[in-house]
Amino acid sequence: MAKIKKTGRRALAAAWAVWLLVCFPVPAQAQGPAVSAESAVLISAQSGQVIYEKNAHERRAMASTTKIMTALLALEEAERSGDPVVEITQEMVAVEGSSMGLQPGNRLRLSEMTAGMMLASGNDAANACALFLSGSQEGFAGLMNERARQIGMADSSFVTPSGLDDEQHFSTAYDMALLAREALKNQAFADIAASFTRQVEFMEPAGPVTYTNHNKLLEQYEGCIGVKTGFTKKAGRCLVSAARRQGVVLIAVTLNAPDDWDDHTALLDYGFSTLQPVAFDGSQVLGRVPLAGGEEDSLPVQGAAGGMASFLAADVGQITRQVQLPRFLYAPVKAGDQVGRVRYLLGGEEVYSLPICAKEDAIQAQPQPPSFWQKLWGRLSGKA
Repeated sequence: MAKIKKTGRRALAAAWAVWLLVCFPVPAQAQGPAVSAESAVLISAQSGQVIYEKNAHERRAMASTTKIMTALLALEEAERSGDPVVEITQEMVAVEGSSMGLQPGNRLRLSEMTAGMMLASGNDAANACALFLSGSQEGFAGLMNERARQIGMADSSFVTPSGLDDEQHFSTAYDMALLAREALKNQAFADIAASFTRQVEFMEPAGPVTYTNHNKLLEQYEGCIGVKTGFTKKAGRCLVSAARRQGVVLIAVTLNAPDDWDDHTALLDYGFSTLQPVAFDGSQVLGRVPLAGGEEDSLPVQGAAGGMASFLAADVGQITRQVQLPRFLYAPVKAGDQVGRVRYLLGGEEVYSLPICAKEDAIQAQPQPPSFWQKLWGRLSGKA
């Protein structure tokens, strides 16, 4: 049973929950856009529903989009351990490719290094995180693959923390969308991924360094909130993006896409074109709740009139309703006091909520004077 917080004037008893499917019509969708990518997918961040796919489960190299996983693991550890300071060693920076400019002897916090990894796509930062957290790339690959299994990335194998090419380092467009969906639930990650520029504070030598995000969509696409670019000769141009409009978040992934910026614009536009308003009305929720200590033995309640919210056509049919009410209420209760909630959920997360309120006052019952026989018994038993 779910718990209901204290509402109104009295603590509510343990709540009961009734699940009902809220049925909305789902319109037919037009065929998705043509894209240059060898593999592509577009999903709803709220539900995980696939809106568009092209070879979405085909295993491919994913280049520096790998750093989404590395950054997520680093930020989760930073949260657990109080964001420790990392001292950079020669081994940490002995890696080819893009760099955030780390040098042996530098000192900075783990979360700050993650920012340089995401914005500047620093292979040095990714390698440093791996060695700091696990002592070796092999050990860190184990952490990456374990986290991938937890997320449900069934067709992925991680070997390098930065995304440098390896025959056993691969993923799919769909799996990378699942990874981005999980990573965006981490607020620290979401803040970094959405930053077009960001200052990283070094502790040695002391001072800030400003980095610019390689993800051009942050400036070019309305509502873009991340997440990561990638490129190697083997992988081609890879991109994971996310955008929010009207409270709806979409995640797009392309692997080996010559025209990735245009691909993502077309995919995100297509997804948002399916947005439709959905009406919520809690006034249909009517009933009576048992009442303790009142003049009546129950109290009539009703949900509040609702409002409108936008959802993707692919998500509308997945919305469920949960009615939460207490087993009983304690008098007194005033008309209009909130006594429960009508919750609407998508993918297990609340997307809309309406209060359930008392329809009338519930007056506390006055104690009755003892009867003749009660008085007599009290005298005989010595309690009077």
